[in-house]
Amino acid sequence: MLLTMTEDVRLPLWRQLQAVAALILAVRQGQSGSASLQAVAVGLRPGVQALGFEVLRHLGRAQVLRQLLAPRPPAPWLDALLCTTLALLWQTDRVHYDAFTLVDQAVEAVKRDARLKPQAGFVNACLRRFLRERDVLLAQSQRDPLARWNHPLWWIERLQKDWPDHWQAILQADAQQPPMVLRVNARWGTPQAFLAQLRQAGLDGHICAAQGVQLATACPVQQLPGFAQGWVSVQDSGAQIAAPLLLAQLPDDTKGVRVLDACAAPGGKTAHLLELSDAAVTALDVDPLRCQRIHQNLTRLGLAATVLAADAADPHAWWDGEPFDAILLDAPCSAAGIVRRHPDIVWLRRPTDIDQLAAQQAHLLTRLWPLLKPGGHMLYCTCSVFRAEGQQQMAAFLASNTQARQLPAPGHLLPGDGERGTTSHDNPVGGHDGFYYALLQKTSA
Repeated sequence: MLLTMTEDVRLPLWRQLQAVAALILAVRQGQSGSASLQAVAVGLRPGVQALGFEVLRHLGRAQVLRQLLAPRPPAPWLDALLCTTLALLWQTDRVHYDAFTLVDQAVEAVKRDARLKPQAGFVNACLRRFLRERDVLLAQSQRDPLARWNHPLWWIERLQKDWPDHWQAILQADAQQPPMVLRVNARWGTPQAFLAQLRQAGLDGHICAAQGVQLATACPVQQLPGFAQGWVSVQDSGAQIAAPLLLAQLPDDTKGVRVLDACAAPGGKTAHLLELSDAAVTALDVDPLRCQRIHQNLTRLGLAATVLAADAADPHAWWDGEPFDAILLDAPCSAAGIVRRHPDIVWLRRPTDIDQLAAQQAHLLTRLWPLLKPGGHMLYCTCSVFRAEGQQQMAAFLASNTQARQLPAPGHLLPGDGERGTTSHDNPVGGHDGFYYALLQKTSA
């Protein structure tokens, strides 16, 4: 499938390659891809994002190829540029540029930097050797799991342990471009009604969840009918499970019902709770800037919640002492289930992160559980496929909490396209990101 790019064609490719190389270098140094993109000039940003995400999805292959071509690593930015170009070269049918144009413009990107200009010949030699020996080099690289799967070896091994029958399907799903999925605001109308609006606007899609519509082709949100008026929000169908699952445990009349959305930013699940109920929702996030995102999203949708910038793990600093009827804990996690949307994740995470995040999740569960009234419900979820952040986390919590009763919930959802079949026995039909859901009821005081 041809990579869709919306960059201004008047911008020279060498400038985009420079910016993508800077993006790759920033990710290697521990900065998220989303944050790095904000530093890119507005005119360059769409093209850099499209090219950059493509490079990140094939960065493992590119790194192995670069090692074969230049065993001694060049300076960090040159290395990032070489890997950027190799990631785009090895499957040129996915981008708008032919191989010789990519090589020429990569060399030009080096020449345009006075400090690096002497290295232009080295870059040219490496890339032209790849073109000459492409088939041999690709065959050699295929023997390395990093190239074959484009994930670090520790990540692959963890998936093999957690999902011995499904790890390859998970890795294959991670490499795909995800669909754009919308959640139709139930206070506005139905997915069927919104589909009609889409088609009048020259767009198309299909219903993929109770309030979900998957677009046939992704587009800027400004092109969506009624987006500014709050008709729809962007939210993966897997994430759309949370609010209905928790609200199904509450009375039909939710006026006066107290619901806590812990770790709520940017507010997608908060908004969904309010679209489907009249509950009094408190939305927490530790980052004041991210709380602003919650406010912005709720304002666009015409909804209101109590939004607090506070640490969910420190209730004494923000809780009024009145128990909640329901708590949604969308806990901080590795984000290993949304790699197809954020391909920088696999290059940012470190093996030690998973245990550290699991400890943070356990602490949040322990601190928030006392805030739930007897008979109340807590929904624990993460956008991770690692069992340490899902099934194992919940097993440990239940083993030490006799007041907690586990109710039916999806469990682990593995990422993928439902049209190709499910990847796990508890995976419902339909394409979605990877998630874990556990629903608990507090049985006594």
